[in-house]
Amino acid sequence: MVKLTMIARVTDGLPLAEGMDDARDLKDGELYKQQVKSLFKNLSRGHNEASRMSVESGPYVFHYIIEGRVCYLTMCDRAYPKKLAFQYLEELRNEFERVNGSQIETAARPYAFIKFDAFIQKTKKLYQDTQTQRNIAKLNDELYEVHQIMTRNVQEVLGVGEQLDQVSQLSSRLSSESRIYADKARDLNRQALIRKWAPVAIVFGVVFVLFWLKNKIW
Repeated sequence: MVKLTMIARVTDGLPLAEGMDDARDLKDGELYKQQVKSLFKNLSRGHNEASRMSVESGPYVFHYIIEGRVCYLTMCDRAYPKKLAFQYLEELRNEFERVNGSQIETAARPYAFIKFDAFIQKTKKLYQDTQTQRNIAKLNDELYEVHQIMTRNVQEVLGVGEQLDQVSQLSSRLSSESRIYADKARDLNRQALIRKWAPVAIVFGVVFVLFWLKNKIW
């Protein structure tokens, strides 16, 4: 069964719409929603490998497609046919682009297209029962195949983003520490020069004062 549906803009991870009643009665529903947001965050940072992918998480699978800088994602039971899941997403994509396509880039607040929930709920009901004549026909549709769509584990997918973030943080930290080291090196060099030439300057200063006093006295 379809458990969760969310739509987000890929460029910045901004959520645009979702099934409002989704995951309400789902155990650990908030955990899975958080994983979805993390996936969107990774996608916004360019950590995506394909425009279509299935990501396994516990007893469920996230399926998503990316079209026109928008990610359409649904979470289903592992036993739910992948073919139906992606056809469900294609229907959402077609309608969302038709109704909201011109406003996607300018949307500035989360869930700007919350009214799209009505279409999500209506379409989800059509896909819940895999044994209906309609869905059996879709499963037998040879024109729509999903065998080439990659399947990965959610920890693996999110871990890639975390590792890249850690590398970026490490690089920033090393750069900052390098600047601090350079500043300290300049201070040490300055102090070394002072220690080296200060006695000479003092001697010259004393000689100058004595010479000046001698001239004054005589």
